[in-house]
Amino acid sequence: MFKLCGFQFLLVIQWAMCQNLGDLSLAGPLKDMNFSIPEGAGVRPIYQFISETPVIFRATGEKDGIIDIVPKTGMLYLNGSLDRETKAVHRLQVECLDENGDVVKGPYSVTIYVEDINDNPPKFDQTTYTGVVRQNSRAGKPFMYVHATDPDDPTTPHAQLTYSILHHFPNPYSDMLFQIDSTTGAISPSRTGSFYLDPQKQNTFTLVVAVKDMAGMTTNAFTSSTDVIINVKESLWKAPPTIYIQENSTETHPVNISQVHSNEADVIYELFEKEGLARFPFSIDRNGVIYVTEPLDREKKDSYLFYAVTKDSVGELVDKPLQIKVIVKDINDNPPVCENALTVFEVQENEGGGSTIGTLHATDMDEKDTLNSRLKFSIESQVPAVPSSNMFIVQQDTGTLQLMSSSLNKQTAANYSLKVMVTDADFQTICEVQVHVIDINDQIPIFEKSDYHNVTVAESIPVGTVILEIQATDTDEPDTGSSHIIYQVEEGDPNHKFIIETDPETNRGFVKINKALDFETDKVHNLVINATNPEPLVSGVQYNASSRTLFKVFVTNMDEPPTFQQPVYTANVSEDIPVNTLIVKAEAYDPEGDTVRYSLEGDVKKWLKIDSSTGNIYTASALDREYKELYKVDIVATETKNAAQRSKIPLILHLKDVNDNPPQLVTDYPTFFCYPVRGGEKALIQATDVDGHVYVPRITFSLGDDMETKKNWEISKVNGTYAHLSPKHGNFEEKVYIVPVIIKDSGNPSLENKVNLEVNVCQCSSEKSCYIKLQHENSKPSVGQAIGILLGVLLVIGAIIGGVFFHMKYKQKNEKKSQQKDAKDQTECVELNQ
Repeated sequence: MFKLCGFQFLLVIQWAMCQNLGDLSLAGPLKDMNFSIPEGAGVRPIYQFISETPVIFRATGEKDGIIDIVPKTGMLYLNGSLDRETKAVHRLQVECLDENGDVVKGPYSVTIYVEDINDNPPKFDQTTYTGVVRQNSRAGKPFMYVHATDPDDPTTPHAQLTYSILHHFPNPYSDMLFQIDSTTGAISPSRTGSFYLDPQKQNTFTLVVAVKDMAGMTTNAFTSSTDVIINVKESLWKAPPTIYIQENSTETHPVNISQVHSNEADVIYELFEKEGLARFPFSIDRNGVIYVTEPLDREKKDSYLFYAVTKDSVGELVDKPLQIKVIVKDINDNPPVCENALTVFEVQENEGGGSTIGTLHATDMDEKDTLNSRLKFSIESQVPAVPSSNMFIVQQDTGTLQLMSSSLNKQTAANYSLKVMVTDADFQTICEVQVHVIDINDQIPIFEKSDYHNVTVAESIPVGTVILEIQATDTDEPDTGSSHIIYQVEEGDPNHKFIIETDPETNRGFVKINKALDFETDKVHNLVINATNPEPLVSGVQYNASSRTLFKVFVTNMDEPPTFQQPVYTANVSEDIPVNTLIVKAEAYDPEGDTVRYSLEGDVKKWLKIDSSTGNIYTASALDREYKELYKVDIVATETKNAAQRSKIPLILHLKDVNDNPPQLVTDYPTFFCYPVRGGEKALIQATDVDGHVYVPRITFSLGDDMETKKNWEISKVNGTYAHLSPKHGNFEEKVYIVPVIIKDSGNPSLENKVNLEVNVCQCSSEKSCYIKLQHENSKPSVGQAIGILLGVLLVIGAIIGGVFFHMKYKQKNEKKSQQKDAKDQTECVELNQ
């Protein structure tokens, strides 16, 4: 039973002799006990059982040749190293025997739990892994896993494993193309990999993947590695080529027209369109097959553009949307359509053979520039068929109608009805055409008067007013171009101030004002009017004096307001120009020649003044762009003889900036540091500059040039308007410090401003804001303070006594007056009653 070697036995005995048997953690009476002992570490004592009477201790059970007990001393010990991975728990029984070997105490249960130490490195399940990833696969979506195990206790960090990628061969980009989940070992494309992976450029990658135990949190962790070979395949997620579908298909719908494939399995396919169609005639099934769900009509819609998308189980997009384009192919399913139910042409009876009468228009809704929409024209019938049945011909491809000969005679036939057949490859349509034979224009218009004499109008007459009615007649066929009359001013109106409109039923002309008249420019207009027809006259007939008339328009004068030379005046000036600088010269004239005087309106800042005689405008006081960058006033011109006649136009002053304002410190918020100052604190300060700057103001911050300030504080720039103020140490008292700060703008020349910034070092509340600390109750005033307090108290007491005295005197005086008034009132009442 006692099998220790001599050296080991001596160690255990030495340990036992050196122990204080009263130390219950290392020695004690025999009883049920549990021990937790770290694995490894070799020979060592565990516990010493003590008995009051001489006995022999015996241990049985799961000793496994490693655990035993010294019979005479009760020393439980290890004679080798425990291994948790071999056996995690050892259960023993310990008992006491007398000299005869009889059990006098026990047995008691002794359980030894083996505590884990990190003594096993993790190992991958495979020496080499192989995986496949598709081009354009979703970033973060795993396409393979690596797995390692660690025999250490899984409830401790010893077996908590962390994965990482050590190397990436090749690595053509600055960022890795792959990433690994440190916990699960899932390998997926990174954002860069999702975008750049391309089997045409690189189809194989080798990753060196490492695994660490201890959750990767210590340098003493064990590490293993493995190679992961990744093959890159082309993306399955590709847009199909343009899909062509023949319209009005008679197939049973839905019809399979294409298919898309995602790089990932178990995705949900969907279609969406942006056009907001009332009916969307396409669908997609769970396998990515795209269908057209009903026959399409090219004439309603000739193409469709929509997108295929894939989603995962929670509705997130898996792949980038694919654009699907569908073209609807035309068939000849529409007949020609006449543009008008009845097309009417006019032709003069003297037209020659081959003359074009007009063009018949028809349309076909089938696809343009194809045989399905190609139209051909032919004449089917002519009524009446006099003097022949083929008086007209139509050009087959254009529909242009022409005369075959010059045999038209209105007395023979005034109208012809034609039926024109229009055909495409499969359909035909009849279009109705009427040809009216009209009289030739062999009569000229004749005025009823050769002279309408004089018309007098004021120059202020409104545009559009009728000033005269004129009349000419034409004996050609009524309601034709041969008899309709057009009146025009032939002479005397180079500026087109008059216009003549014709009543189409009576041919009466109305002379109207077309533009404003001006007495000062033209006092009299001598007008010559001619009358013509839209249709040209026949050969040998010409317009003559009978088709002309004349009259005079006398314009009377009206008093008009002054007129400015310009509709608006503008000036660009620097805000620092001297007072009395000439800015603008305003000019106005009076049409009647009256003298004009000038004034200003709306000059709220009194920045300007105007010379009433010349219109010269000068600065009257200093300008300020920061108040108003765009300053607007009105220039007024008034007749000296009639003040009611006045005109007004705007003057817009654009003020250009100069650097005339130093920057200012923004004090909208307090500057403070919490007491005690610990170091590293920063207070944000801001400066502004009201001057105009390109983009943003550039303000520099610096501290005042004194040793105390620079010893305690430092300032650092944040941007063009902000800086940080920081304490240099923590030895600050609770008080307000005055910190001189110099702020300087970027103007040319630059301006600077020295500001005394109040910085409060104070106790802070839990919300990190200052509060004022009350004075301690046990603090005592100084002698000077005590005298001041005493004098203050005496003055207050004296003021109170004086106030009481004056109040009593005032009250007595008022009571006396009140008594006298009451007596007087009583006397008056008595007199009234009597």
